[in-house]
Formats: sequence, C-alpha cells, structure tokens
Amino acid sequence: MRKGNLPKEIFMKIRMIVVLLLVFVILINGNAQRDSMDTPLYEGRSLVIGVIGETPQVREKGHVGFKEVTFQQLEDLDLSAELDAIFITKEHLMEASEPKYTEVYNKAEVPFFYIESKKSHVPFTVEELSYDEVPDLSTDMYATGYYGKDAEHWGYGLYNGVMNETHVQAVYSHIFATIESLHHDGGT
Repeated sequence: MRKGNLPKEIFMKIRMIVVLLLVFVILINGNAQRDSMDTPLYEGRSLVIGVIGETPQVREKGHVGFKEVTFQQLEDLDLSAELDAIFITKEHLMEASEPKYTEVYNKAEVPFFYIESKKSHVPFTVEELSYDEVPDLSTDMYATGYYGKDAEHWGYGLYNGVMNETHVQAVYSHIFATIESLHHDGGT
C-alpha cells in the first residue's frame, strides 16, 4: 500500500458512511411520515369540558378549557349550564359503568366521551350491563361519544391505528368539532 492511497481509502470510507447515514435518515423519515398526518386544529367557539380523570393534552390550549368533575357532581348537578361536554378517562370507565349513572348519561344535556373505551357506549347506557360483561365492541376506537338527548353516539379511531401524541391530539380536535356541531344543530 502506497502512502498516497491511504487518504483516498479513508475518503471513500467516509463517503460510504455518509451515504449509508443519508439512506438511513430517509428511511426513518419516510416511516415516520406514514404514521403521521396533518389535521386541522379545532377553531370553533371556546369550549369548557368537564373531565373525570386526567386532563388530556390538546393542541387547542386556551381555546378549549377543562374543569375537573367528580362522579358525585354527575349525580347532583345540572352540568349543562357550565360545561359543553364531559370526558371520562380510561382509569374511571369501570366506575362510570355503574347502573346509578345510566340515567345521567341518557338524560344529560351534554355529551359524554369515554376515552380509551373499547366497549363503545353500551356499558354506560344500558343499566343491566356492567363494564366487565360487555365484550370489546370497538377495538379500533380510541374514544366513544354518547349524547343521550338525541341518542347519538360516535367512535373516534387513531390514524393508521397508531397510538402517538399527534394522533391522540387529532382525535381530541375531532371530538371538539363534534361538540360544536351539537350546538349548531340545536343541541347543548
């Protein structure tokens, strides 16, 4: 090996490494784009949403506010005057399915959204069924909504079935649009 060839060999190795890194970055970026999407932010009227559980992280900070609500308040108060909807998060779904709340969900002037329920709205709106008794009906849904006043229900899935912050936040934006549509349709 001659002394003059050594820098050329090193240059070729560095060049090969750079090309491989570039290909790797392109492949990673292409895969990330497959699991992401652009969705519009909710830009309708300001909303106040009651939450039983942890407040979700949303893109519409300042435009959509959250207020902690308890199960006791569901039984005691007419929440429609101060709230546009109520979210019940995954860790509270079992309690939410107790028969004493069925009438609340069916008669409330606000829609309810059951976050990460794979059982649709059924265990919450049919008094005879508990959460454990209902099979998974909506395995591809991230959230289920129910508006008892009009007996309407909705399901919200994640883009490509992939659970990540972007897709979850897109679901919330879609839910906010649904809530606003109820106001336009003469609902809440």
